[in-house]
Amino acid sequence: MDPVQLRLKNEPAMDESLNIPFSSRHMKECLTVGAEKFGWSRRTPEVGSMKRDGLTLGSGVAACSWIAARSETEVTVELLQDGRARVTCGTQDIGGGTYTAIAQVASHETGLPLKKIDVVLGDSALPPGPISGGSWVTASITPASLQAAQNAGKTLLLAAVKSDGSPFKDKKPDDLEFVDGMVRLKGQTQGAIPMEEILRIAKTNAVSGKGKSEGTLGGKPKLSFHSYGAQFAEVTWQPEIARLRVSRVVTVIDAGRMLNPPAARNQIEGAVMMGVGMALFEETMYDPRTGAPINNNLADYVVAVNADTPDIDVTFLDYPDYELNALGARGVGEIGLAGIAAAITGAVYHATGVHVRDLPVRIEDLLAPAGKSMHVA
Repeated sequence: MDPVQLRLKNEPAMDESLNIPFSSRHMKECLTVGAEKFGWSRRTPEVGSMKRDGLTLGSGVAACSWIAARSETEVTVELLQDGRARVTCGTQDIGGGTYTAIAQVASHETGLPLKKIDVVLGDSALPPGPISGGSWVTASITPASLQAAQNAGKTLLLAAVKSDGSPFKDKKPDDLEFVDGMVRLKGQTQGAIPMEEILRIAKTNAVSGKGKSEGTLGGKPKLSFHSYGAQFAEVTWQPEIARLRVSRVVTVIDAGRMLNPPAARNQIEGAVMMGVGMALFEETMYDPRTGAPINNNLADYVVAVNADTPDIDVTFLDYPDYELNALGARGVGEIGLAGIAAAITGAVYHATGVHVRDLPVRIEDLLAPAGKSMHVA
């Protein structure tokens, strides 16, 4: 059966391992959208049957999933008299765009421009946050940031109705709203007062709000939280000189709401290249006598480089998962790597007729008689 059709035919209605519903799952659409973008319908299934510019082509597909989770997180948002906001959390940003995601949430809730949002991370003296692992930082920190910004706004409105000299003195906080950095009567644009003016009237440098996100790990879950995707890979094979390359990859990801698509796309592209390295280059070799790694340096450990980078097409379906958090966001750090090596080895079989069962794929595997691998795991 066609590999895509096989997966579509066997799509489950619920998480059969736990016998619970999915929080949000769009695997079928990942496969169908990916197949359309990749041109899967033009694939002929016979081994070595596809050619282009004198090269033998191979196409492979793999489905992928990665757990979606939240860990316990706390965030503080301070609204300052200089018209800025300060957001603090003890989590860290290791290049995934955490600073930007937090600033986006605070900006959206307060109406302050991003350039006026200061995000402070990476200090154990700050409110506790998640580790940078498991693709759960975004899912954990955004709901806590949203709640903290909302609570800071409520504190600001309270100051507006209690401070002498405020035009809103003796009003009820529920009569007011905090929009675009301004305090105003609900639904009325006239008479709006900037946040910093309210703080000056209240004779305070700042007001703050705290937010919390509960963890989802542990216990007996009621819903199955995962991200999903489909990976399509094309390889080119030149048997005359025994050269194998990954020429293009199409990946379609269902990872909830994308808060910052460019940064998310960068993460997926980087993960795809990790998958190319996993499939074709990277292997740690150990001394059987001592167990010590032999290729323990970047001169001897082979990694993919720019010249090995294929054309990469990344598509996000962007279905918010509101069961996971109020913003519907899940992480994308790991999902881009899942399935890439499997798609590549499937493409290698389609091009060469050789099933490689151990990674990385070696040229000697492809030169061996069909059905036999020279790779010793």
